[in-house]
Amino acid sequence: MFPILGFMVVIGAVVGGFLMSGGQMLVLVQPSEFVVIGGAALGSMLIANSPRNLAAMLKQIGKVTSKGPTKKDYLDLLTMMYEILNLARRDGLMGLESHVETPKESALFKKYPQVVRNHHAMTFLTDTLRLIISDANLAAHDLDDLMDVDLETSHEEHSKPSKILQVVGDALPGLGIVAAVLGIVITMGHIDGPPAEVGHHVGAALVGTFLGVLLAYGFCQPLSSNLGAKAEEEQRYLLAMKQVLLAFHKGSMPATAVEFARRSILSAQRPDFSELEKACSASRSAAK
Repeated sequence: MFPILGFMVVIGAVVGGFLMSGGQMLVLVQPSEFVVIGGAALGSMLIANSPRNLAAMLKQIGKVTSKGPTKKDYLDLLTMMYEILNLARRDGLMGLESHVETPKESALFKKYPQVVRNHHAMTFLTDTLRLIISDANLAAHDLDDLMDVDLETSHEEHSKPSKILQVVGDALPGLGIVAAVLGIVITMGHIDGPPAEVGHHVGAALVGTFLGVLLAYGFCQPLSSNLGAKAEEEQRYLLAMKQVLLAFHKGSMPATAVEFARRSILSAQRPDFSELEKACSASRSAAK
């Protein structure tokens, strides 16, 4: 909701200030400038990016108003991880195999639908658990390095849409100048005309510069920052999962392992110690 509100504030402030100064709204309506700037921006994206990256960008933009992981989401994650680790302690690592191989059919995972809906998180979890189950002699530092590689790759993939928009935002002021220069070229062809006609052409050319700068710093760059922040939130969610798995693999008790993860969560989304303890106790009681 806030991104949409922000876009409305940007438009309202710019247009409102222009009208308050006595400007005429129709002066800003220059379709040719939109064609030059918008078309050049679109073309540059097509040149620089693969269809897959562009599709990922459009998909992320469609979710720009969605919220990142909340305290409840993290509490569900930590409680689920606690239950998984308790099951591993009680039945051994092989007791997790059926849950890991068919997570959509697992009664354990079905209790946490919000976590299961996160495809990247579930892939990270199940792939790591498969490795731990299949290689009992896996060194903790090797597991740590392996998960770091996975997290870095995932973060790079999630960050690409943000970087695409950032590059376009950097280019838009220059494309606005291109549109303005073309407008000046047209003006030169009417230099012997009446002052009003010359002024009209100069004004239309300057609208190109205005649009380029406004689209860059009022829309593209903020949207890029928004998508970048969402990629960081996704990364931190996976990092909490990594902390649990690594601590447990090193021999920590389930309660201690999830505490490692809880401490890695930012304060705004971090469940209190008592909240986590209560949720873990409830899951332990339900499992009996």
